[in-house]
Amino acid sequence: MSEQQIIAVVGATGAQGGGLVRAILDDRSGRFAARALTRDPGSARARELAALGAEVVGADLDDEGSLRKAFDGAHGAFVVTNFWEPRTPEEERARPATTKEREQAGNAARAGQEAGVRHFVWSTLSDTRGYFRPGDGTPSFEGSYKVPHADGKAEADRFFLESGVPTTFLQANVYYEAFRDMFAPRRDETGALVLSLGFGEARVAAQAAEDVGRTALGIFRHGIGMARRRVSVAGSVLTGAQYAAALSLALGEPVTYQAVSPDMIRAAGFPGAGEVGNMLQYLIAAAPDIAELIDFELLRELNPRLQSFDTWLAAHRDTIPR
Repeated sequence: MSEQQIIAVVGATGAQGGGLVRAILDDRSGRFAARALTRDPGSARARELAALGAEVVGADLDDEGSLRKAFDGAHGAFVVTNFWEPRTPEEERARPATTKEREQAGNAARAGQEAGVRHFVWSTLSDTRGYFRPGDGTPSFEGSYKVPHADGKAEADRFFLESGVPTTFLQANVYYEAFRDMFAPRRDETGALVLSLGFGEARVAAQAAEDVGRTALGIFRHGIGMARRRVSVAGSVLTGAQYAAALSLALGEPVTYQAVSPDMIRAAGFPGAGEVGNMLQYLIAAAPDIAELIDFELLRELNPRLQSFDTWLAAHRDTIPR
């Protein structure tokens, strides 16, 4: 057997990176070896990956030198940043999450270039700002951002382009797993299940978390011919009513879709409500463009195990609260 090519995986203990590490370890071809990068190699999740056969290496996205060492000898590198990492208010004021993500992406791009990485897969998102009208009353954050966790990542694309390393831009959509918590159906005052979502009548793309990692592996298999391509992962593109119908079938009782306007969500007052409302407004406005970017034929080629919402529900319906 030829020598395995190493894929260095940033965020290996998270949903996307962990999915890629497991996909590599499950790949019967044995073409790639998984190098799992984590700030804490002694954590339970890191030890679990090591037990499965991954090489676990300590590295920090805020430490370019540690990344340079961790990328050494790697054929490819998967890079993802975590906008939602818990931080103190003081840390957030000193360094907003968008600034952190841009700086971390720049560190990774430079470190990979210096280490001789031959293919990046960068987990990014689209810039949402073109879908909002000036003076439309929607809030902005950190100056000009409308959906900071998306807009900041989009700005960071340039670091990978500037590195000269062939890069594929991978985009996840809504996670099916959100239907276990944030998007879970709730019982109304009559005891009936209601799916209250800010999707309007739009068709919204979604996928299982593990399918992001499996798709990333497919991109590495295809090689640098995927450079500069943007791959949007989705197993289903459904309306809110269609998501409710799928839940009804899986749960064995009616689930009614109730559209909630982005304005109502922004006015709800919970932490991050403004950004969540903006995100949902973007999903509605951009729905045709998001759907057009999704190439199901390519996705099934990259990931033959791509799961529809129905397929995922069949395996996970017992995890949906009722």
